[in-house]
Amino acid sequence: MRFLFWGSAAVIVYVYAGYPLLLAAWARLARERRSRHVSPGACPPAVSIVIAARNEAARLPGRISNLLALDYPAPRQIIVVSDGSTDDTEGALASFADAVELVTIDGGGKAAALNAGVARAKHDVLVFADARQTFADDTMLALTAPFADSRVGCVSGELILGCEPGGRRTGSDRRGSEMQPPAERRALIERRGHLSSTVADAIGAYWRYEKTLRSLESQVGSMLGATGAIYALRRELWRPLPEGTLLDDVLAPMRSVLAGRRAVFEPTARAYDHTAQDATAEARRKIRTLAGNFQILWLEPRLLVPFVNPVWLQYLSHKVGRLVVPYALLGLVAASIALATAHPFYAVALAAQCVAYLLGGYGALLEMDAAPDSARTPSAALVKEGRTANA
Repeated sequence: MRFLFWGSAAVIVYVYAGYPLLLAAWARLARERRSRHVSPGACPPAVSIVIAARNEAARLPGRISNLLALDYPAPRQIIVVSDGSTDDTEGALASFADAVELVTIDGGGKAAALNAGVARAKHDVLVFADARQTFADDTMLALTAPFADSRVGCVSGELILGCEPGGRRTGSDRRGSEMQPPAERRALIERRGHLSSTVADAIGAYWRYEKTLRSLESQVGSMLGATGAIYALRRELWRPLPEGTLLDDVLAPMRSVLAGRRAVFEPTARAYDHTAQDATAEARRKIRTLAGNFQILWLEPRLLVPFVNPVWLQYLSHKVGRLVVPYALLGLVAASIALATAHPFYAVALAAQCVAYLLGGYGALLEMDAAPDSARTPSAALVKEGRTANA
């Protein structure tokens, strides 16, 4: 049991603290391997921008206007793939005339939409974007600049997350609260606002941690996945995504790495988005990410072979390690229970874990109580997850 306790603890500490420290030290020794950026006088490449969208008619006009207004002198092709949309997507894009190419498919999911969009692409650099986010004016220049290095096959930009104002009431937020006394209604609204702010802050902190890892991984060789809302890939490296692929922004970059090219992080290429307002939405995203990482191991088992995957150690530490951590946490609890009477240290460790899980459970209960009734319906969440992802 002592081996289980210390082994589980070592896995958890290594994945979340030891690996980042190892990367930081490694990056100091490997900074000369960073990609060579394009010189100021060089001509940027022509790009094909692919957006997979489902029922995004309200957002698309603003998104297309943002892409057309970018400071980018080279030709740009904008392709919008309507993935079984039932709104007036075609009408929303009508005012852009020949500036946008609309491709319509019958609800095949995001992977099918991206495949259809790439099939229409005519330029050597593919840029993948979503309908919800916006790009900074110089984003396209920054995103394509690393391709001046022939070793670079994929480039990910930085997604900047900001919090929408918390506590904003909508019709669905009221939860029938018109029957509540005004004082109770105000207290509920204030609590929702506080919880939304807390969730957003936690997500923001975790996202900053993840971006630090991506930056360090990029410096020592290649990052292990891109940001789906803003990444670019050489057209020659694209392979059609299998049906039902959950994480195109991990599978496509890793295939690029397996092909001998680097996948790099470019923090000056920026897209802007809002953080999730509630823990339920973030939990669904996490579950989808974990499921997607298991799926990628099934689709590309070569990633587990040391001499085939150039970033095998990073992949094992970052991606596979995250999949192992839940089991390590269970092992730690089981070992702590078994050893609690053997030594006070294990009793304290067990108590600390119990307190941590109780606090987490209490926070989840508060979040559930403050969430709209519609957000608590599992079937609605599952239906939402089955649609084209745009985050």
